[in-house]
Amino acid sequence: MGIPRVSIVRYDRPLDSVKKAVDLSAGLDHLPGGARVFVKPNIVIWNRLFPFPKWGVVSTSRVIGDMVYLLKERGIDHISIGEGTVAFDPKERKLTAHAFQALGYGVLEKRYGVKCIDILERPFQKVDLGGGVRLSINTDILNSDFVVNVPVLKTHSQTVVSLGIKNLKGMLDIRSRKKCHSADPETDLHYMVSRLVRMMPPSFTIIDGIFANEQGPFYDGRIRRSNILVSSADVLSADKVGATILGHQPSQVPHLVHAATDMKRTLDLTDLEIFGEKIENVALSLRFDFPYTEDGGLPTAMAKLGIKGLTYRKYDLSLCTYCSWMTGSLLKAIAYAWAGEPWDDVEILTGKIMKPTPGRKHTILLGKCMYEANKNNPDLKNMIAVKTCPPDPEALVKTLHRVGIQVNPEILEFRGRTAGSNVKPYENKPEFDESFFRIETN
Repeated sequence: MGIPRVSIVRYDRPLDSVKKAVDLSAGLDHLPGGARVFVKPNIVIWNRLFPFPKWGVVSTSRVIGDMVYLLKERGIDHISIGEGTVAFDPKERKLTAHAFQALGYGVLEKRYGVKCIDILERPFQKVDLGGGVRLSINTDILNSDFVVNVPVLKTHSQTVVSLGIKNLKGMLDIRSRKKCHSADPETDLHYMVSRLVRMMPPSFTIIDGIFANEQGPFYDGRIRRSNILVSSADVLSADKVGATILGHQPSQVPHLVHAATDMKRTLDLTDLEIFGEKIENVALSLRFDFPYTEDGGLPTAMAKLGIKGLTYRKYDLSLCTYCSWMTGSLLKAIAYAWAGEPWDDVEILTGKIMKPTPGRKHTILLGKCMYEANKNNPDLKNMIAVKTCPPDPEALVKTLHRVGIQVNPEILEFRGRTAGSNVKPYENKPEFDESFFRIETN
């Protein structure tokens, strides 16, 4: 393919901006005639009952629709859009299908014959990705001739950035997704994510930066309108440029370091060509992590409230999506429950790696993985475990009440409803337009 081309384009009008990004990067020049094309959006989270911010969280329907149009323009008849959105309620069914319809993909089905696939209802194949990594991957993407990868321009609290390579994690079955959050430091999340690039058929990556997300990947990040598209036929090149725009050099992003080393590529931008805008003209400076106290015992914001008698250690790479989303709601519930009186020496542990601090009066083990890792630990004085995966909200409320932390049950049991509070900062601001997540019917 020669030197990889990467385009940086300002988004200013439907279709034309995406077409310019494709043309400048020559991103579809290697698209085979009559190809079976798989389009992978980023629908990291969904809520069918209550509103939540989609900007900077979910790929815009505008970019997805424009890409489908451009594929049809090139004579492609076999187009699938596939995703596997995680349901945090085990009883939840058809969540991905609901997301597809709400995002207007049904219009694309009727207009162009596009097939929408919930990959969690489809077969998986175990694939050797090298380096001792074997993961189960959706067969639809594996059997396609070409992939259009549409991640969102966002930083990520664990992987620094979530761009083209990280977006492919959504093609794994649930067990493999959890496996990526390994407790082994040699094969940690960064390493596992880096191997995903090996699963790709020929592809084109277009990073949807109409909105960017700081401290992503969820809606509790800080979202901004950025109007940036980054695209390339080489996913590592797209990610290196995307990371640099976000304010993080590729050498500071561990999974890009692993991928570049494996592919014998440089970590700077000297092995690629950039067309369109200059990086310095679109550059952002977006933080990826959530600040904690120097000892890692509490989020800085909670420490500023004066909270005493509680340690809630900073998340690590072994914390998977299920516990991660619960953690955000749990921290909010605890902060609201603080009434100024110190709690009774409580420590909360998450993920797969953390070990209890000897002598603590109460230790809460959050989730099945944490329980299995520490259930026989002799340093536990009073172990209280929430053993389910995902953690059961009702059991968690009872656990916190038991140690004197009187959280409001609704914040945890109806966290989808409380997610609506995250919409408020964006209300009545014209730059945060819901129409970006619709496909026009005319």
